[in-house]
Amino acid sequence: MKFFVDTADTEEIRELSDTGFLDGVTTNPSLVAKTGRDFIEVVKEICDIVDGPVSAEVAATDFETMLEEGKKLAGIAENVAVKVPLTMAGLKTCSQLVKQGTQVNVTLCFSPAQAILAAKAGATYVSPFVGRLDDIGQDGMNLIGDIVQIYNNYTAIQTEVLVASIRSPMHIVNAGLMGAEVCTIPPQVFKQLISHPLTDKGLAAFMADWEKSGQKIL
Repeated sequence: MKFFVDTADTEEIRELSDTGFLDGVTTNPSLVAKTGRDFIEVVKEICDIVDGPVSAEVAATDFETMLEEGKKLAGIAENVAVKVPLTMAGLKTCSQLVKQGTQVNVTLCFSPAQAILAAKAGATYVSPFVGRLDDIGQDGMNLIGDIVQIYNNYTAIQTEVLVASIRSPMHIVNAGLMGAEVCTIPPQVFKQLISHPLTDKGLAAFMADWEKSGQKIL
């Protein structure tokens, strides 16, 4: 499974990139707005930090403008994946950009039917939002299972399932059990992945025993 981080904070991206766990980054206009910085400048900096795909989202809603924005974003760096919404205009834009050799992340997916259309449009990634479905009383992970099963039925489908709107480590574990290729993870959930009270307890016991031994390694 590939791990992307869902943020536009370049310092957080640098910190996570240093761990060796980070395979890519996803951003959106809302995340960039929180930084108070220029959108293009932020995307370029992120692309300089990571080698993997950096999803940069268009802001337009009509096909013509969306396509031009997508071309501009793709021109920032070779590792930009243009992010488009799962609308008719977004799918048309996806199809055109893919033909030009651009990676495309189709976002705001909430149903298996939408995911089928994203694959038909040639999307590099489809982003189902599990947390937002959980918020309205549905089980977002059921959507991931359905999409993975449908995609696995057809060898021609190369679209990867990018699990988005992740709220907890269990979303990531369940996505792995279902065979999703990618999870895009908020920084705070990234840090929760490593935490376990028994790890902390065991380490404290080991350190106490080592202290009593009076030995040193260096």
